[in-house]
Amino acid sequence: MEPAGSFPLEASVVTSLIQLRGGSEGHGAPLSAGPPCSWSTSGEVTSNPGDLAAEPFHRSTMSLHRPLSQLLAACRRKKRRVEVSLETATGFQSRTFCSTSSETEPLEIHKKKVLLWFSHRPREEKQFGGHFRETMDVDPLIWERKAEERAGPLSSPIQTGSSPSVTVEQLFEPTDTWSDGRGLNVLLYGAVGTGKSTLVRKVVRDWCIGKSLNQFKLLVPFSCEDLGSESKVASLRDLVSRKYLHLKQHPLLSGKGNQAKDVLFIFNGMEKMNLDFRIGATELCSDPNVPLLPDVVMVNLLRKYLLPEASILVSTRLSALDCIPQKYVSRYAQISGFSDPGRQRAYFSSRLLQQSGATPQNHSLVELLYLNLQRESQLGAACFLPSYCWLTCATLHLLHFTDTDAPVRTLSGLYTSFLRLNFGGEVLGTGAGTNVPIQERNASLMLYVVRTVGKLAFDGVTNRRRVFSEKELEQWIGGETKTNEELRQLTMFRTDVLDFFLAPIVESDLYLAEEAIGNDKRRYVFAVPAMQDYLAALYVVLGENKSALEKLTSQVSVAIGQASEDVNKVVDVISIFIPRRIFAVFNILKLFPKLYEKISSVNKGSIAKTMASELFRRYNNDVLDQVEQSLLGVHGPQQKQRSEGQPFELYPIFMGGLLHYENRVLLQQLGCSIQSNTVGQITKALGKYLVREINKPQPPEELMDLLVLLYEFQNPRVTAEVLASIRAIKLPNIRMTPLKCFVLGSVLSCTPPSYHLEEMDLSSCLLDLNMLKMLRPSFRHTRRLNLQSNSLGPESCVVLRDLLLDPLSSIGSLQLCDNPLLESGACVLLEALPENQSLTHLSLMHTGLGDQAALHVAQRLQQHKGLLELNVAYNNIGDDAALALVDACREHPSLHTVHLYLNPLSDVGKRSLYARGVPKSQGGRLVKVLASVTEGTDVSEDWHPILGVIRKNASSWDRQRVKEQLEVFLRDLHWGRQQQQSFWKRLHFRRVEKDVRKALQQLEKEAPPPPPAPSR
Repeated sequence: MEPAGSFPLEASVVTSLIQLRGGSEGHGAPLSAGPPCSWSTSGEVTSNPGDLAAEPFHRSTMSLHRPLSQLLAACRRKKRRVEVSLETATGFQSRTFCSTSSETEPLEIHKKKVLLWFSHRPREEKQFGGHFRETMDVDPLIWERKAEERAGPLSSPIQTGSSPSVTVEQLFEPTDTWSDGRGLNVLLYGAVGTGKSTLVRKVVRDWCIGKSLNQFKLLVPFSCEDLGSESKVASLRDLVSRKYLHLKQHPLLSGKGNQAKDVLFIFNGMEKMNLDFRIGATELCSDPNVPLLPDVVMVNLLRKYLLPEASILVSTRLSALDCIPQKYVSRYAQISGFSDPGRQRAYFSSRLLQQSGATPQNHSLVELLYLNLQRESQLGAACFLPSYCWLTCATLHLLHFTDTDAPVRTLSGLYTSFLRLNFGGEVLGTGAGTNVPIQERNASLMLYVVRTVGKLAFDGVTNRRRVFSEKELEQWIGGETKTNEELRQLTMFRTDVLDFFLAPIVESDLYLAEEAIGNDKRRYVFAVPAMQDYLAALYVVLGENKSALEKLTSQVSVAIGQASEDVNKVVDVISIFIPRRIFAVFNILKLFPKLYEKISSVNKGSIAKTMASELFRRYNNDVLDQVEQSLLGVHGPQQKQRSEGQPFELYPIFMGGLLHYENRVLLQQLGCSIQSNTVGQITKALGKYLVREINKPQPPEELMDLLVLLYEFQNPRVTAEVLASIRAIKLPNIRMTPLKCFVLGSVLSCTPPSYHLEEMDLSSCLLDLNMLKMLRPSFRHTRRLNLQSNSLGPESCVVLRDLLLDPLSSIGSLQLCDNPLLESGACVLLEALPENQSLTHLSLMHTGLGDQAALHVAQRLQQHKGLLELNVAYNNIGDDAALALVDACREHPSLHTVHLYLNPLSDVGKRSLYARGVPKSQGGRLVKVLASVTEGTDVSEDWHPILGVIRKNASSWDRQRVKEQLEVFLRDLHWGRQQQQSFWKRLHFRRVEKDVRKALQQLEKEAPPPPPAPSR
């Protein structure tokens, strides 16, 4: 038998035939010459079909020479090390070729493919943009534990180990007790959300790129969830080749010699397998070629009967920690998440700065978040788990980095994705050897969470509480368990899952501490407040809060409904011979299903009514600001909360969002099904209740919450029905963010083209240029648009100009007061006047205009025939420019009022402006010029609105300038009163003077105190 990897001895015959060729194609011919060839399935060499036209002798020799030359050339191109040895045996000359790449080639393929597979990120990572960088991963802390210390989680989130933390590479350093040539068995355990799966993914990727664990030539990762679903027997080598075909029959897995010392097996999620280490239950086997069940293969690997030289890394949750006997574990390692605040900050910075850019605003956002964590807040305790760090970053990314190019994302969808990321596809197993039916054996873990923790959350929302005692946890979670199997499930649930949702209250959180109940030492809250609202909403939407009557009628309806079908079939047969009227009594059976449907629809109507009433409770901040404050904290003076208890306005918003189709699909994957008829009944009733509530006067915060609910609902038909009854959207002083602008735009996009708002008030909303661009399509639905006090600069005028030039725009009134548009911005804005036909009222008060801008306005006025009122008050317009502007207004066909007060006008200029109000030509019109509280020697008819504007904006304007203008008003009134002979007119002047003095006193009263004098 010839050695493996060598050519047959007939190679000498090939050499002889080549030598017979002679001439120019003799020994000096290059080996790479000749056309390509192929190898048949039988191992013979097949020549190129084009050679069939050559002469027979050459055809026979070339058919052997060319394949050999092609093979040698390929060997050289791949840089193989070839050893040639000449031996003489039985008169034949043989050549032996051996290569070292036969083993390394499958390993390189394995690294490339595994790196590709483990580089696929969950789609939830798209919350941070289209790309995911590996530098965004932050390693959690790992502590090596002794066997007696292994049980239980860390006693507190900020607890650190007595010894320094270790890395995964350090866990595989040799130990004294396992130095007999056996590989190490490392058991990595931790609670839900501490980052076990993420760490395993990173370990595999780092090995593939040669960054760590380089002492192992082969790393074979397995998912225990995948292995646990296997019901067919397979050998270890077949199991590996089934998952990784390129490793089929690899010598490192053959079991010969000590080759397995270079192999590392990784089993992720051991809690999903039923491992039995009893010798009587699990067969002992040391042959990797013998077919066994996957759990038996894993047990033999851990026992070191099978490939004892191989090392093993097993990750598991706390409930399965004792499934592997202590004698089979060389090291215990506990993964403790981000108990180090520095790791939390690194995680937040990588997720929020690398994807969104390191702008000053983003840096300040991370700083505010970090300050809140440093105060030992409830959020800091929750972010001990990397999963909640992910939720925090994803929520902030949604609140601050939403743009029109990104896919539609909702808050309810974010929380649903969060649960899918942590509990997707998980079932609450019953263990081996039970007689429980398969339907109950694979009960959804998430559904169990809803029926226990969700019930607790719903009770807290109903009674408006966020703090729970241990007694209440016992009452709502596991209070009705009866069988041993239910107790086993409850124990596993409490060990693995309960601490993921509930956490002990942080004593430094005084607001929650005030709500503490009784004298219980241990009090619990949800890890993040919004999770309570979400689980309570999911509990209600899934129909778990059915009343006793509804549960009874549901069971009776099913039973009687099935019986009525059988009875009807019998009646149909008998009625052929007997009159059917005799059996009319049986039709009563059909009433019971209809009765159940009626009771069920009443319950769904009550859900919709609860959503509407809970949404419109009077609180200080809108719901999105409440979410942000729960993450970043409240900095500065805090507003007093109203006496109605804790706010739960996210509760109805989550209920609406969970009815969206995409969320229902994700919940279906979690084993939580929301019936379509439930969605239809709630939707029908919700529209009616929302229309009823919206017709009542609502503060801006509640109106913003309504828009968020409609956005989360993602139902265009219901949105259009609700907005049909809204004629004005007034959101003054609402702190607008990119998400709120996106919400407003998305909701208004559901309306038909004929829909128009009478007014949209976005004054003092902190709008910027990017938000203005997001809202531009929404402005087209508005007739009166108020953008006062938003710090909009000259570049914003380009967006506003394009808005006025839009043929679909119907804006009649545009208020841009208190925005630094400056003269350059005003000139750009006025370019829209010639083509715009809808604008009738334009306010440019306190926008930084000067004489040049006023003259430019005067030139543009004649190109726009529909303007009725122009406000350029409180600018830097002098006498000459004001006179030119009034002259242009006087010649305008429709303009009747121009505001010029609070400009640096002289007394002579004011009297001239009033006189210019009289038309110069016969075709001119009378124009009302508001330059002061007086008009010549009379009190202006509009003195009260002028003072009202000053009082309203005095706090945000230049106090010294306003004070000077009020003093000018007093001089004008004093001079005008002296010119009057009538007692009643002089009395009217004194009344106006009194109101001006009150405004002046109020301004001086609200002035900030002067700075203290420097000490000598």
